[in-house]
Amino acid sequence: MAKTVTTRYDIAEHLRTPEEMAAYFEACLEEADGDAAFIAKALGDIARAKGMSQIARDTGLSRESLYKALSGDRSPGFDTILKVMGALGLKLHVEAKHG
Repeated sequence: MAKTVTTRYDIAEHLRTPEEMAAYFEACLEEADGDAAFIAKALGDIARAKGMSQIARDTGLSRESLYKALSGDRSPGFDTILKVMGALGLKLHVEAKHG
C-alpha cells in the first residue's frame, strides 16, 4: 500500500492580491476574539505572502524582528502592527458595534 504524504498548509501561498490579503485579515480580526498574537500571526502570513524582506525595508525593522513579532508566539507593540499594516497597504477600519 502506498504511503500518503502530506504537506503543511501555508495560507501565504494563497494570498495573491491586495483584496485577498485584506479579506483574510478582516476574517482573522473577526475570529481573533481579542487575541493580539492571533492578529499578529495573520499579519505575518500576509507579510510572508508579500515578501518579508520588502516589508522589513518598508517598515525600517529587521526581517528577524518581524518574523519574531509576527510569529503568533507573542503580541507585538501597536506601533509595529501599524508599521506592518502600512507597509502591506492595509488600513484599520472602525465601526460601531451593534447589539
